[in-house]
Amino acid sequence: MAIDYLIATFIESLKGVPTTLFITFFALIAALPFGLLLAIARLKKIPVLSQLARLYTLIIRGTPLILLILLFYSFVPSFLNAFFKAHDIAVDIFKVNPLFYACTVFLLVAIAAVAEIFRSALLAVDGGQFEAGKVANLSSFHIYARIILPQALVSSLPNLCNLAITLVKATSLVFVMTVKDITAIAKIQASYGYNYAESYLVIFAIYILVCTGIQFVFKKLADYVALDRRILPKKVTRQSVEKDKLEKGVLYAEHP
Repeated sequence: MAIDYLIATFIESLKGVPTTLFITFFALIAALPFGLLLAIARLKKIPVLSQLARLYTLIIRGTPLILLILLFYSFVPSFLNAFFKAHDIAVDIFKVNPLFYACTVFLLVAIAAVAEIFRSALLAVDGGQFEAGKVANLSSFHIYARIILPQALVSSLPNLCNLAITLVKATSLVFVMTVKDITAIAKIQASYGYNYAESYLVIFAIYILVCTGIQFVFKKLADYVALDRRILPKKVTRQSVEKDKLEKGVLYAEHP
């Protein structure tokens, strides 16, 4: 096994990491508001929108990713090209950067996944808090923005981390769209001397490093936003301790 080839291919393949991360986090971040809307539509059972959200999630989650990639990279450009020609629109759709198609496909996939993540996270929040917000004369928007969503976000972070890792690994398929990601660059390097085994080891190592980094970032983010899990300050008055225990239904008594 050529060590020099491994090192050179590893360094060259690192150039595809920004593309991989861009596709992943563009899809993930852009999917957050859309996924939230779909989740709320299903939870609130909004007419028409709820059924459309369910149908969209069913179709996207039930379609293989490689099929979506092939459809958007082959069928959609051909369809748009025929449409533009029929209406005398001077646009060469085949000059569009394939990265655009890759981001679109992964965004569609991420929206469906984020919708399910947020739906489960919102269901995990105690429904009594919404009623408490209404008693406090808060609007539904403020209840969700200040009470429900912050708690749902904390509980959804592990699943969002899993989604980010899944998207990173799935980007290995975008070489089909001629996008030069980690896998595409390594395979191009291998084609010169048929060193495919070495290239696959390089791909394996880079994806392990990238996914480990994503897990580290999400762990730090979870530690930062999980304010309710932090230890209370040591300087707590006896009265506040008594009140807290009584509210939890614990009999508290202390004799001098």
